[in-house]
Amino acid sequence: MRLRAGTLGDLAGVVSVPTYERSGIETGIVHFGVGGFHRAHQAMYLDRLLELGEAREWGICGVGVLPSDQRMRDVLRGQDCLYTLTVNRPDGTWETRVIGSIVEYLYAPNDPEAVVEKLADAGTRIVSLTITEGGYNFSAATGEFDTHNPAIVADLAPGAVPATTFGLVVEALARRRDRGIAPFTIMSCDNIEGNGHVARATFTAFARLRDPGLAEWIDRHGAFPNSMVDRITPATSDETIAAVTQRCAIEDHWPVVTEPFTQWVLEDTFTLGRPAYEKVGVQPVADVTPYELMKLRLLNASHQALGYFGYLSGYRLVHEAAQDPMFERFLLRYMNTEATPTLRPVPGVDLDEYKRTLIERFANPTIRDTLARLCADSSDRIPKWLLPVVRSQLQTGGDISCAAAVVASWARYAEGLDEQGGPIDIVDPLRDSLMARARTQRTEPTAFLTDRAVFGDLIDEPRFVAAYLAALQSLHEHGARATVEVLAEEA
Repeated sequence: MRLRAGTLGDLAGVVSVPTYERSGIETGIVHFGVGGFHRAHQAMYLDRLLELGEAREWGICGVGVLPSDQRMRDVLRGQDCLYTLTVNRPDGTWETRVIGSIVEYLYAPNDPEAVVEKLADAGTRIVSLTITEGGYNFSAATGEFDTHNPAIVADLAPGAVPATTFGLVVEALARRRDRGIAPFTIMSCDNIEGNGHVARATFTAFARLRDPGLAEWIDRHGAFPNSMVDRITPATSDETIAAVTQRCAIEDHWPVVTEPFTQWVLEDTFTLGRPAYEKVGVQPVADVTPYELMKLRLLNASHQALGYFGYLSGYRLVHEAAQDPMFERFLLRYMNTEATPTLRPVPGVDLDEYKRTLIERFANPTIRDTLARLCADSSDRIPKWLLPVVRSQLQTGGDISCAAAVVASWARYAEGLDEQGGPIDIVDPLRDSLMARARTQRTEPTAFLTDRAVFGDLIDEPRFVAAYLAALQSLHEHGARATVEVLAEEA
């Protein structure tokens, strides 16, 4: 049965469906970056609120900016913006629900004016973002906004039609200022330390290049809450689509499959109000930082620790590597001896239990997340998730053996060949330069670290370089599994 608004009544006996009337929902949130994670997380929370009879003025309008977003536009429009969300439990049971909180989708390349006016409309009170770690256009090494990015330069040209997220959002804010409408809240939901602070810095930096007075207005009157978001959500595959069809007899062209665990900790700072998220499990707090550091340095960085070593050891799925006792010991050593000492106390959280739960989540065989996904876009992820641990430990004299080895495993992975000589598809915005450096490192062992835009001054830190070189040598001479085994046994 095709998933459409008109078929919800027929689907009600098969899966959970919205019982609320969708036709009267107003748009209050415009979201950039509608992917699997947004649909498994923020849109799911809003769907829960709608089921309670709340938040009817907070419907989501999705926005696509990239050429690759065209498919999402076509799928969502063809399904009246509905999609299925399936929660897969480790015991093999599952639960599927049709999510109805996205009520509109706009594709900026075809009609940027429609996007700008939607943003400028007084009804839009929150602009949320899952545009990935690399979408904020700042250097992880310096923290500076990249003013030389050609897309940014083009958006700042006189009379330019905005094409980037920055251009669209700031143009809308300019119109709101001119019309006497308060700025919307910009709510980042990306895995970046201080994501609200980063959003404030980057959007005001763009605005300042265009109009310093506008930047001052945004900075003074706008809100950029920090948040911590967590739910492992693999990319939708053909296998995912087939499984939903087989289980539910539903024709959904872009279903989402996720794990049971979900968490959202949100700084309670908004200019024009917000949905009553606390009624559906979101934690509004005054300071997100402890939760944020916990998640980024334990979950996200551990994913990187598992990814390259796991792939080079011959695994292709996350749960396969996570179920290996040797990898479990390695991850726990990293988390216990390197990441945990860099964290602040986390209110209401037992860190030992949290770390055990992470291993269980990674090992969930029903999620079938791929190691290749974890290894993608590493030049955006490693500097934001793992290198802060290294720098903190260097300052205090703490252990960095595992973290340095993870960087070395990334360098070995970036050579583009596995240990059997098979090709590795490197997915990274800096693919060419990373691979060029990696392929010279057998004769120039520190070549990979020379990119200061990625690594900053770590190449000048003798203790880090020594640990990195020892791991890289072991990877070349003994292989990934033997290297992990030594690190795991030292736990």
